[in-house]
Amino acid sequence: MDLDAFVSANEPLWRELDLLTRNPRLSASQAERIVDLYQRTSTHLSILRSQSPDPTLIMALSSLLARARRRTGRAHTSSIRSFTSFFTERFPATLYRLRWWWLTTMVASYLVAIVFALWTYFHPEIHDLIGVPEAVEKLVEHDFEAYYSEYAASHFALYVWTNNAWVSALCVAMGITGIGTVAVLFSNVANLGIIAALMIYHGRAGLFFGLIAPHGLLELTCVFVAGGAGLALFWSWVAPGNRTRTDALSHQGRITMNVVIGLVFVLAICGIIEAFVTPSGLPTAARVGIGVTAWLAFMWYALVFGRKVSRRGITGDIEAWRRSEEVVAVG
Repeated sequence: MDLDAFVSANEPLWRELDLLTRNPRLSASQAERIVDLYQRTSTHLSILRSQSPDPTLIMALSSLLARARRRTGRAHTSSIRSFTSFFTERFPATLYRLRWWWLTTMVASYLVAIVFALWTYFHPEIHDLIGVPEAVEKLVEHDFEAYYSEYAASHFALYVWTNNAWVSALCVAMGITGIGTVAVLFSNVANLGIIAALMIYHGRAGLFFGLIAPHGLLELTCVFVAGGAGLALFWSWVAPGNRTRTDALSHQGRITMNVVIGLVFVLAICGIIEAFVTPSGLPTAARVGIGVTAWLAFMWYALVFGRKVSRRGITGDIEAWRRSEEVVAVG
């Protein structure tokens, strides 16, 4: 082995590792980087010990690795910091990198809902196929509005949260098949379009949008994010690119878990809005304004803040030291 060439090729990595070990405060991405460099340098040290026993260089790298090992141990001890970094780095980066999947899903889903709404509205003869006239009238005049105030707000919030989390989980979990995610999304938006048409046809458009908008904008967006993530998971093994199908699916699966975890918290906010804001006595404009504000805040978080985080090189994937399939590069 040409020792000079080996040192020349890898010394920048060693210097970077040395600088990181001396940094008193590491960001989540820097903590991930220090572990990656530690693994690479460990491999370099093994090569040197077996092929070119230079005592001075071996001692220097051993000392560097010892400092990095101590620094890495400290870098991953704070669960609060990990929780914070998830919502300030991994989750927004994942939302931004998957943006075309869930934005396309959102547009396509709304188009399907509009088609069903228009078809139902302009073909009143099919209303009898949806339900007997008495049932449709009861839905329009009473049940739709009563649904939001039928139970205690705290219980209703929990119910809404678990129901929406289940729908989102189905969209993600069935993404491996592709068709499963499409079926779940289609069922939900078709029902939305049909109910919208019935309410509008019977002159209850103001009530419908006044009750749906406060929570529905953010809630539906969460479902579309889950659907987009599920479809991205499906596509990862259909068209893996330069990865093996197993590696591509594993990589996308780790990223998809960020969506699953993050949406649990966002859907909790949806549940609170639906239980405490939607049926409240606030003016319709105020209730809708709260819903629009929450939706715009999420879109800013995903597309603006997420872009900023993503441009720092954060992919949303977990740290290298957590990946069971990680292959350490040599040289």
